[in-house]
Amino acid sequence: MPRRAERGGPRLRLPLRKSLLGRLLAVSALVAACSVAATAWLAVQTTSGAIEQEQGRNLAADTRVLDALLAYAAGHPSWDGVGATVKELADASDRRITLTTQSRQILADSAASSTSPPPALPPQASAVVDPLSVTATSEADSDSGSVTVAAPGTDGAQRSGNDRVDPRAVGPFRLPEAERTSLRRTADEAVRCLSRSGIASDVVEGPSGRPRIQVVGNDPDRMRGSRCSTDALDSPTATETKALTALNELVNACLDRQGREAVQLDLDLSWRTDEEPAAATATPVPTPVPSVSVPRETLPTEVATPAPLDSENDRDIASCVGIARQEQLSSYVASPALLFIGDPGGGAVPGFELSPANTAKITGVAALVLALTVGASILAGVRLVRPLHALTGAAQRMRDGEEPSHVVVAADNEIGRLAAAFNDMSAHRARLEEQRKVMVSDVAHELRTPLSNIRGWLEGAEDGIADVDEMFVSSLLEEAVQLQHIIDDLQDLSAADAGVLRLHPEPVRIEELLAHAVAAHQAQADAAGVRLTVTAPEGHEPVPELTADPVRLRQAIGNLVSNAVRHTPAGGRVTLRAYVTGPGSGEAHEEVVLEVADTGRGIAPEDLPYVFDRFWRAEKSRSRRTGGSGLGLAIVRKLVEAHGGTAGVVSTVGQGSVFTLRMPPAGPDPMNMTV
Repeated sequence: MPRRAERGGPRLRLPLRKSLLGRLLAVSALVAACSVAATAWLAVQTTSGAIEQEQGRNLAADTRVLDALLAYAAGHPSWDGVGATVKELADASDRRITLTTQSRQILADSAASSTSPPPALPPQASAVVDPLSVTATSEADSDSGSVTVAAPGTDGAQRSGNDRVDPRAVGPFRLPEAERTSLRRTADEAVRCLSRSGIASDVVEGPSGRPRIQVVGNDPDRMRGSRCSTDALDSPTATETKALTALNELVNACLDRQGREAVQLDLDLSWRTDEEPAAATATPVPTPVPSVSVPRETLPTEVATPAPLDSENDRDIASCVGIARQEQLSSYVASPALLFIGDPGGGAVPGFELSPANTAKITGVAALVLALTVGASILAGVRLVRPLHALTGAAQRMRDGEEPSHVVVAADNEIGRLAAAFNDMSAHRARLEEQRKVMVSDVAHELRTPLSNIRGWLEGAEDGIADVDEMFVSSLLEEAVQLQHIIDDLQDLSAADAGVLRLHPEPVRIEELLAHAVAAHQAQADAAGVRLTVTAPEGHEPVPELTADPVRLRQAIGNLVSNAVRHTPAGGRVTLRAYVTGPGSGEAHEEVVLEVADTGRGIAPEDLPYVFDRFWRAEKSRSRRTGGSGLGLAIVRKLVEAHGGTAGVVSTVGQGSVFTLRMPPAGPDPMNMTV
């Protein structure tokens, strides 16, 4: 802390970084910043996680909607009657589902109502429902925030490559009931044959109605070693032959336009030329499936093999096969339609994006919270340090010797109590300072009086005015004794204040001590016409021996007795007694109590707190000869406290006073034998 170079120089204030206000402000700002950051991070994490989960559920639900509509389009030549399906899907997914033509003419809308027009559609469709061109689009491609989905096949896998036709769009390859029943009977016989050979298998029916045998397990080669034939299941039916012939003509027409040779298609849509005996395909187009298959998870990963023919020719053939399939199936499936999926209120499915606007909002809110925190911290800090500054200024003024100033106590809190304690300390210091000044004046006066008397007597003898006789010597001796008494009292107080007043405790009988005190002051009491007695209290146990310094204890009791006799008028009474208090008497600890009671004038209640102060007199006009030096009671308190006890007084004006000394029977602490 900066100190003044001179007393009375300008007071320098602490820099903000070292002041209580600065530290409080820094801590508050740090706590606020950490709180805002932690809250923002937790909110972002929680919100992001919740939105991701919600988007995952939305995507799964929307994928099921698209797949159901693709299945409807693959099995119907038009969208007539799709309204019931759209309504059912909307109720199941809790979404608004709208299907429109590519020119946005509504085909079906789950939000359609006869009383009010439906809400406007978003600017971008969620997906295109086209069974002849199934594509996968990502959510990032949408600027409107809508959820876009991809169309899986019947096995749940995404379609890719040139095969963009939904496998459920079979068109003229759909088998009539008679052919389907015949093939199913053949497949069931093959399954029973395989079962007899220990090969587990099932019959699975494809979208066209053609059954195939699916082997259970990871070893499809076991079927080749069996005697069960499935060749009948691989031969095309009449319906399939007709459809395959029509498809082959469309493919060859496409190839002819490109200047390519004609090919011959098989049922699995592989092809061969007239010169090659076996089928070859560079890019498989899996629409019809073999009669025997294994579960997808057990199939080995397909590895591309070198094409037996020219790769460019293979690509042209595969392209023509795809074009021919779309041309053949176009009259059997519904036309492409736009699919809109949103919430029931008409908006798009909600997404989460921390845009610049949202970032600015979060930053603004955080800055506002920080500003409020800093403002509240400044307000609280100023209110906190204002009384501290007042206390600091008052303490510095006291240090500089200025008059003690009173600090305003604004509230009953920690700082308010500190200010009250400072005010008490300031008042006590002012009182001590006043007592010090009075003490110096009183000591000078008390010493001046006997010294002046001695000087006057000696100057009178020197001038021949006073005769040096027995009375002259007695007067000088009396003044010297008074002077010695004052000096001894001051020496005792000085030793007690310095902590060098030593005690010599030993067992002391209280009755003998009180009797000795009465005998020592009996002459003074008789001269003043005061009755001085020792009484035994009724109802108390005998007083045990007390461990104390007998000399110092007699001095304390003697000062009390002398003071009581001096302030008791003629005909009055001074009584000494001793008794024991303990746990049985309602006290917390056992104590020996010594009382000196008188029937004197008494002490006013406002003067009782100052009775044991130095040089204090109840009557300011009293002198050393009539009122004592004012040090006796101060010495009594110091001596009793040296023995581990306390001194007190109870007084009533006009009735008298009772001075009480309470001391522990065990005496002073052996480890602290000095005051």
